[in-house]
Amino acid sequence: MKIYLNTIKESWVIDRFKREWFEYNYEVSTSKINKSDIIWLIAPWTWKTIPKRHLKKKKVVCSIYHIDEEKFSSKEKEEFYKRDKYVDNYHVISNRTKNQVEKLTNKNITVVPFWVNQNIWFEIEQDKIREKYGFKKDKFLIGSFQRDTEGSDLKTPKLSKGPDIFVNVVSKMYQQNKNIEVILTGKRRNYIISELEKIGINFHYFEMGEFSVINELYNCLDLYIVSSRYEGGPQSVLECGITRTPIISTRVGIADEILSSESLYSINNFENPKPNSQIAYENSAKYTIPQGFVGYLKLFKGIYEN
Repeated sequence: MKIYLNTIKESWVIDRFKREWFEYNYEVSTSKINKSDIIWLIAPWTWKTIPKRHLKKKKVVCSIYHIDEEKFSSKEKEEFYKRDKYVDNYHVISNRTKNQVEKLTNKNITVVPFWVNQNIWFEIEQDKIREKYGFKKDKFLIGSFQRDTEGSDLKTPKLSKGPDIFVNVVSKMYQQNKNIEVILTGKRRNYIISELEKIGINFHYFEMGEFSVINELYNCLDLYIVSSRYEGGPQSVLECGITRTPIISTRVGIADEILSSESLYSINNFENPKPNSQIAYENSAKYTIPQGFVGYLKLFKGIYEN
């Protein structure tokens, strides 16, 4: 059995997953599509770069991370069905996404969350790492490591990521605790930065840090907030879990499968959720390497043998 993963090269998390897959599963992987038995569309939006003769001849697994139902236009639905006729099995990373995809196709759908690499994401003594970055011990540090806006538009919030919700939640918390400061990473954080400046909340911005830096920043936090309206993962849920970073989240993606119910909140009503780092850690640890690959290998083996 040989698996070919399609190319993305967008400096996104999927690029890292592709590298890690080849590193740890090289014996069942190939970089040559003509030698593959299975094509894994790990980046489904680039499916047209693969010659149709290969899509017709090989078994095809297509990953779908989430569907933004407010943006899922007739054009996007048409694109889904053009690709669907070549797909043998869908892979999704949460039951929430499975429910969405089931409305569009009768093909098999397998739920397997992405793995989390414990060699990149791990716990560090907080006092020591805060000292390294010059963060004061009495500050309550809240993190958000993503992006806020769409493409080249640096002003309009990307509503699926909920930067407006993040600002609203942090603003409410700031009214009760003036020692709050925010740590941001990622490109295009213009919206949140602008809103925090209006409110007067101090922030620290690291545009694009190495994974080692981001891991250290997780370990500096008192709280990480996921504020998305729609998500596939987000992967930050597993990264916070395995680093024991306190986290609260909207009910998106894998959040309600990894986090305690008390750690979840509604986008319409912030009900003072409470992080439970132990439960998040225990559930995230199930997807560390190599056990995080087991579900994928089972999926591919089943497709290959049928």
